[in-house]
Amino acid sequence: MPTLGLIHNSATLVPIFTEIASRVMPADVKLLHFVDESTIKNTIAAGHLQKSTMRQVVRLVGSAFDAGCDVAMVTCSSIGKAVEMAAELYDQPVLRVDRAMAEKAVASGTRIGVVATLSTTLQPTADLVRRVAAEQGKQIEIVEHLCEGAFQAVMAGDGATHDRIVGEGLTEGMKGVDAIVLAQASMARVVASLPEGAVSAPVYASPELGMEHARAVLASLSK
Repeated sequence: MPTLGLIHNSATLVPIFTEIASRVMPADVKLLHFVDESTIKNTIAAGHLQKSTMRQVVRLVGSAFDAGCDVAMVTCSSIGKAVEMAAELYDQPVLRVDRAMAEKAVASGTRIGVVATLSTTLQPTADLVRRVAAEQGKQIEIVEHLCEGAFQAVMAGDGATHDRIVGEGLTEGMKGVDAIVLAQASMARVVASLPEGAVSAPVYASPELGMEHARAVLASLSK
């Protein structure tokens, strides 16, 4: 039975990825979820990805493989650099959830918007998009937009304020871009709630695209 290990920074992501897997993964794929909130909480507190957190991510990936996973995917964009480090250290595939999203965005045009509710996620996501473009030899422009106050609102239980701020960022802050990248998976629900035509460019979120990529990697291992 092929097994995919999903490493999360919040238990709230478990049902989201389980639901996506029920739609995009073959029935014989087994999921194992690993949750460690310290990776994001320590990153937010420090304002950047610390070496201690990078070591913890490497350990979490190792735990997934020790538990029998064939592929490990980390579902947090803020710690992407640590995921790439882990990929260098293990023989099994280690995936960034946002890699496929960045590739889609770069393929969509040259002016790409990146929207986030945390600066610690905005920068790593923008950097990934730039790197993907460089790998493809493509010149792009990044338009960054931080939805100030949205993260604090949702952490305080005020989802309506979070959604309003993110909605304004998507409709007002992203005018004139060719594609929009959501730095956090939790922002995707806002896109679905906006009126048709309110957002002028295609919007890409990491969970679904990341899981589709993981499906392809798992399938390649069985050949």
